Amino acid sequence: MDCQTTYDSSEVLNIFRVAMIDLIECIYEAAFVPELWNAVLQKASDLSASASAQIFFFSENGPPRGTTLENLRPLFDEFIRGDTWKFCDSAQRMCAVQPASFVCVDDFMTQDEIARDPARVMLREIGIGAHLCSAVAMPTGELATFVFQKWIEDGKHRQAEIDRLDALRPHLARASLVAARLGIERAQATASALEIMGLPAAVLSASGRVLASNTRLQRMSDAFLPVAHGGLAIADGEANRLFQQAVIGINQSTTAVCSIPVPAVGSEAAFVVHLLPLRRAAHDIFAGADTLVLATPIAPSKLVPSANLLNALFDLTPAEARLAMDLADGLTLSDCAVRHAVTVKTARTYLERIFRKTGTSRQSQLVNMLRAVQPPLVLPSKG
Repeated sequence: MDCQTTYDSSEVLNIFRVAMIDLIECIYEAAFVPELWNAVLQKASDLSASASAQIFFFSENGPPRGTTLENLRPLFDEFIRGDTWKFCDSAQRMCAVQPASFVCVDDFMTQDEIARDPARVMLREIGIGAHLCSAVAMPTGELATFVFQKWIEDGKHRQAEIDRLDALRPHLARASLVAARLGIERAQATASALEIMGLPAAVLSASGRVLASNTRLQRMSDAFLPVAHGGLAIADGEANRLFQQAVIGINQSTTAVCSIPVPAVGSEAAFVVHLLPLRRAAHDIFAGADTLVLATPIAPSKLVPSANLLNALFDLTPAEARLAMDLADGLTLSDCAVRHAVTVKTARTYLERIFRKTGTSRQSQLVNMLRAVQPPLVLPSKG
């Protein structure tokens, strides 16, 4: 009788879980070690049975930046360095739509647009077909897009493959914020890394003690307060509650809100605090620190409308973001249900998900948090 290795469903799930944890740690490591992004893209491609993958950073000024797997390097370089990106319908469409989850790009294009798109023409010649894309609107006004392709012979991505990429999206969003600021430079030491980022920043130990901070954060004395045992706190009580939970959650590998809006206080305008776990090489770069704290200004641009920032900050779905904005505009849950043609039960389900993602527990608490940073996180009232 032939010997075969078999796995029951629990073993398969455990193998998948370990692979996901490994990939998430690689994502945060790559935020500070740019040459590792290719390994991240390769692992994410394998996870989603993709042929290749890219990261693009778009801004209002100049061509996009980013990286790709090596099998598409020549085409990627031509796309970035030439004018192809300006005439690429798929890229322009995704920048306009800014999907808050991974979507099939072809669903947003006509067959004629797909046929004539210069990038797609070149890709078809080497056997690349369907595309998935998700966009992350950053508080700095930039737009990060993540693209995965299939070989033509493999058809489109299956829903299970899309779900796996969606599970990675919140981690890709936070890591890309750092990657966009650092560019292609590798951070060599704590002090230089914090200054290169050009953002108020600090690194914390596992216990929450501040190991280092840059001058930008030190000048924000109205917003950040020193506490006992060398710790750090946020002056706003509600934001600080989420902040302390996040510090504990990151170091215990539990779920925690890691993007926290902070209302204007004293001389400081409203901003967002991001917490990123420092793992592997990033842990070494920052002299054994465990958490990076970044304070980013809220700066929507023509490329990144303010409404889309809710999706990036809390990984809300479009439906959840619309509900949150309507509640902040003063609508009741029943009014929101009518506006979006859903039942009150469905609207309440959305609200429960929003609570979990934002770290709030009451509707009034959620509304106060969103209004605290208005504008630009919340759209003005539609009257």
